[in-house]
Amino acid sequence: MRDVYIGRQPIYDRGLEVCGYELFLQPAGVRANGSFESKRAAAQLVLDTLVEIGLDAIVGDKLAFLNLPSELVLLLLEDLAPALPQERLVIQLDERVVADHSVLEVARNLAVQGCMVAVDGFAGQPALLPLVERADIVRVDVRGRDAAALREIMTPLQRHGVRLLAGGVESYQDFARCRDLGFDYFQGPFLYQPDVVRGRRSPASRTPLLLLTRLQDPEADFAELEALVSQDVGLTYKLLRLVNSVWYGRRTRVESVRQALLLLGTRLVSAWLSLIVMAGVAGKPHELMTTAIVRARMCELLAGAMGRLNRESYFLVGLLSVLDALLDLPMPKVVEMLPLSEDVARALLEHEGELGEVLACVLAYEQANWDGVDR
Repeated sequence: MRDVYIGRQPIYDRGLEVCGYELFLQPAGVRANGSFESKRAAAQLVLDTLVEIGLDAIVGDKLAFLNLPSELVLLLLEDLAPALPQERLVIQLDERVVADHSVLEVARNLAVQGCMVAVDGFAGQPALLPLVERADIVRVDVRGRDAAALREIMTPLQRHGVRLLAGGVESYQDFARCRDLGFDYFQGPFLYQPDVVRGRRSPASRTPLLLLTRLQDPEADFAELEALVSQDVGLTYKLLRLVNSVWYGRRTRVESVRQALLLLGTRLVSAWLSLIVMAGVAGKPHELMTTAIVRARMCELLAGAMGRLNRESYFLVGLLSVLDALLDLPMPKVVEMLPLSEDVARALLEHEGELGEVLACVLAYEQANWDGVDR
């Protein structure tokens, strides 16, 4: 099967739990703004990717919001929908396809089959109302619109009983405003931005932040790492509990940080501690921690594919790239708090240098910015 870029962007519910992902598909080596070789080839691309790879591997047990080029809607939908778990498939349609009356018939058939239909880009257009009547979800772009403008758009939608998705949510303030207005779902880069208005105070202890950096340093002294972990009683307890649960069945329990480091090595202990530390940041969605681990692993894998040395540094850069959002502090302040090397700090602050180049590629992939990936 042809290599395909698959981008996914999370969609959150009112409690900031991930309820689905919007999927973006792009064949490798094809310009993001170019046309596919043919409609049939594009149809085959979508089918191969979603059916052969499987939704479970792409979105887990969440909803899959499928973003289709308008010219492919009719070509794909009737063949694609039966081949996928229909109760988890959300087909997105917009005003570019509503002019074709056969789309309404397809939407009706999809609903009968169990698929959900989402209308994208509703801003009060009367032409979209017939499609809204058959929709389950309607997306409204909230960027540049105040509360009064959003209420005007929402009023006819609420009469139809559809669920409302706020798109383009860029800050926690936007999220709170849209939630208060009555939106059900939220999408946008707000989760990865620090809430600097609310502003968390710096952590009382820097031990977790030091761990994230020192445990990724291949030259870190073993005794130093042992001492650093042992300083935090809660962290030590969680690590030993995790190690003993994973190594259940061993006759001898792991009873010290030193024993855990000797048994598993600093690399594996580092990954586990990173999860423990990030999971301990109160008030932040689990998806942020997932993003940190995915970025870290992707940076590390790209570094390996490019023949770069010190892959631990690439892993660290990906891991730390969410700390501003986790701590609600500007990234320069986070960097100031940590004993980072100059190249790591430059990568986090400016996305420059060898480390920053890889991080920028990972962030572009995360946003389905295929031109940025190709660079």
